[in-house]
Amino acid sequence: MDNALLSINDQEVEFPVTEGTENEVGFDIRKLRGSTGTITIDPGFANTGSCKSGITFINGEEGILRYRGYAIEDLAEHSSFLDVAYLLIYGELPTRDELDAFHVEITRHSLLHEDMKKFFEGYPATAPPMSVLSTIVSSLSAYYPSGDSDEEINLNVVRLLAKLNTIAAFSYKKSIGQPYIYPRNDLSYAADFMHMMFAVPSENYELDELLVKTLDMLLILHADHEQNCSTSTVRMVGSSGADLFSAISAGISALSGPLHGGANTAVIDMLEMIRQDGSNFQKYVEKAKDKNDPFRLMGFGHRVYKNFDPRARVIKKIADEVLGQLGIDDPLLDLAKQLERIALEDEYFVARGLYPNVDFYSGILYRAMGIPTNMFTVMFALGRLPGWIAQWLEMKNDPDTRIYRPRQIYTGHNAREYVQIGRRAN
Repeated sequence: MDNALLSINDQEVEFPVTEGTENEVGFDIRKLRGSTGTITIDPGFANTGSCKSGITFINGEEGILRYRGYAIEDLAEHSSFLDVAYLLIYGELPTRDELDAFHVEITRHSLLHEDMKKFFEGYPATAPPMSVLSTIVSSLSAYYPSGDSDEEINLNVVRLLAKLNTIAAFSYKKSIGQPYIYPRNDLSYAADFMHMMFAVPSENYELDELLVKTLDMLLILHADHEQNCSTSTVRMVGSSGADLFSAISAGISALSGPLHGGANTAVIDMLEMIRQDGSNFQKYVEKAKDKNDPFRLMGFGHRVYKNFDPRARVIKKIADEVLGQLGIDDPLLDLAKQLERIALEDEYFVARGLYPNVDFYSGILYRAMGIPTNMFTVMFALGRLPGWIAQWLEMKNDPDTRIYRPRQIYTGHNAREYVQIGRRAN
């Protein structure tokens, strides 16, 4: 492929063009500043490739999402969450023996050091679970110092996968004042989380297999999504040489922002607002169509997917099954079904690709499962963890990795003469 040619100030500079395995094309501008004294301006990095990656492929125009080459539809239907976690982290789908051994490793490391329970006790009951999650993960580096050998790194990978499940459940129990429920080695990853979330010492807790299957699938659908805000944060922090726990803690903090991990929470908030306004959903549909009205329907359309979000296709099937089987009488869920119907049929939404996305359905499902709104983003973090780990490992092992250090265009004052405090005007 020909090089890219840039003309600036009567100077022409060539840059090598690189092409990915899915025919994605970019040109390498690493020598731009050295050759021309200029830089690119790209707010939000929407047109900037920060790395080469072999983990996740997205084609937003055609609604394609693949992990390591495997379609998300196939993985969600046939794999377990740990199966997908293994794929993302180690690059290949595990054999039965490899998956069994992986599960055994995870269960062996799911307990927290007993001293860490004191950390939870120090938080007020009102502490946001995501804040608790981020700080506890960061503190893991104090208990499990990181080394550079493959064996030490892999051990911390397993520890983090195992313990985040427990940390997340403990953060919820802390918020409602219930005793912590310890992990059980005889349960699957998703089942163990639900047990730690909802069981109490005074009675038996019966797991619902459909809900366990649903949670497992939700985690798979969120496991990775290319270079989004939190994933880029993990890579940025990791590029400094920071350990795995510190990088993941930073990713959790990035995910906690309402413009990133809070999308499914925003769906429930919107539905509640409509309910309080007499459940007149048609009024809000019309507001969404009015280009002069700032109101937007949350959970519809996607920045990346210009067609249908492929994860939403998968999740819609099980959402219908779960809501039908549970028979929940919830006005918010009824409103959600009405909005879904309109979005799938109304020409305004269809023409603009404003279909219900994964956040629309995941918020509804979490609510149906009894998971409170303040835990929605924690669930997102649980699912995204394998992707973060895979991205951190890829960054760490990439010989082209340099510490992230974006440039800027300065727009402040020019050089000014310093004024002693006694001479400064009031």
